[in-house]
Amino acid sequence: MSDQLKEVINQQNKQQNTDLNQLDDIVQLVGFVIGEEEYAIPILAIQEIIKPFSWTRVPQVPAYVLGVFNLRGAVIPLIDLRAKFGLQIKKQSDETRFIVMRHGDDVAGFVIDRLTMAIRLKKGDIGPAPDTVNGNDTIIDGVGKQADKIITILKVNKLLERDF
Repeated sequence: MSDQLKEVINQQNKQQNTDLNQLDDIVQLVGFVIGEEEYAIPILAIQEIIKPFSWTRVPQVPAYVLGVFNLRGAVIPLIDLRAKFGLQIKKQSDETRFIVMRHGDDVAGFVIDRLTMAIRLKKGDIGPAPDTVNGNDTIIDGVGKQADKIITILKVNKLLERDF
């Protein structure tokens, strides 16, 4: 093998290792809006994002639980994040989506006002949850800082906790 070829291969290997190290430093999220605030969750927690369709009401559940829906044979609870966050209920629009999230065996659908974008943040650009929230009981995982805005990152496991 020529010396030039060896050099090219060595440079490619170094570049590949650098790229992998940089990927470890990146968090991939999906952003969405509830009310006037932007939130995000890890992309790997999303099973799917779908346009709204009909669901069945369930009696004796909190007001933020709209009911259940059938997704390919699985009955999944549907939670309105506006109501869960204490915001005024709003009629669904063309931008409204259901985000089906999964954490382990827990699955639920969440109604959001609209999707924003896929977000890639460096771990260094994510700060801890504000001091005003209650320790481990909070659904806030951290706060992502972008040049022009702040995004609240939510804990999927806390969103999926059943208190009904």
